[in-house]
Amino acid sequence: MLAQAICLLLPGRPKVAFARLYWAVFTRLLGLRVRVVGQLADHNGGRPVIYVSNHSSWVDIPVVGGVLDGCFVAKGDVAGWPVIGTIARLGRTVFVSRQRVTTGRERDEMRLVLDQGDRLILFPEGTSSDGSRVLPFRSSFFSVAEARSTADLSRLPLIQPVSVVYDRLDGLPTGRASRPVFAWYGDMDIASHFGRLGQHVGLRVTVLLHTPLDPIRFRDRKALSQAVWQTVADGASTLRQNRPAKPLEAADTGMSGDEPVFA
Repeated sequence: MLAQAICLLLPGRPKVAFARLYWAVFTRLLGLRVRVVGQLADHNGGRPVIYVSNHSSWVDIPVVGGVLDGCFVAKGDVAGWPVIGTIARLGRTVFVSRQRVTTGRERDEMRLVLDQGDRLILFPEGTSSDGSRVLPFRSSFFSVAEARSTADLSRLPLIQPVSVVYDRLDGLPTGRASRPVFAWYGDMDIASHFGRLGQHVGLRVTVLLHTPLDPIRFRDRKALSQAVWQTVADGASTLRQNRPAKPLEAADTGMSGDEPVFA
C-alpha cells in the first residue's frame, strides 16, 4: 500500500506497472499458475480500451490484475470494506452504484479515466457466480461505450472480451464438482474460502483474450452487451470442457449501412 501510494505521486506509468506486478506476485503466492491465450488489445489510433470479463471469484482480481493494464470498476460497497477498500482506492478503482439515477454520472467518471490514458476492467455480470456458466451482462455497464453524437466516435473505446476459467486443480482438469474450490459467491466469506483454496496444489487458470470489438458496429449498448457476453460465454464454455481454446471474434450486429445508430 505504501509503495503504491508513492507510485501515485510519480508521473508516468509506475502506478500501473507496480499494480500489475503486485497482483502477478500475489497470484503466484496463492500457488496459482496463469495461462494467457491471445493478445492484449493495442491502442488503435489512440483509442482507449475496456476489458470485459466474466466473474466467479475474488481470485479473479489478482488474476486479471496481473495480466491486464487497467483500473477496475467495482460496486460502491467495496469502497467501505476495511483494508480492501483502501487497496482498491490506491489501485484507482472506479466505484459504481448501479442505480439508474447515477448511470450518467458514473459513465462520465469512467470516460474521464479513459480520457486520462487509462484502461478499464469490467465485470458486467454485476456479481460473482459458481463458475459453471456466465451470467447475463448488464447493459448499463456499456453506457461508457455509447456515442451521443458523431463527435464522440473518435473517443469510443475498443471492447476486448476476456474469458477466465480455473481449469486445473491438483494438476487435473476441473469439473462441476471441483469448481466451488475456486468460485466465491453467495454468502461465502473470503477467509474460509482462502483456507480451502490453500489446501490444494497444481492450480491453474486460463485467461482467454478475444478479438477486440468496435462499439460503432452495434446499434445500441444492448446489442453490444449481448455480443460481448456471447463471446465471453463461448470462450468460457470451451475452457470448461478442457478443449483447445483460441480467441473468438464476435459478429457485428444490428447495422444497416455505414452510419451507426445512437442509443
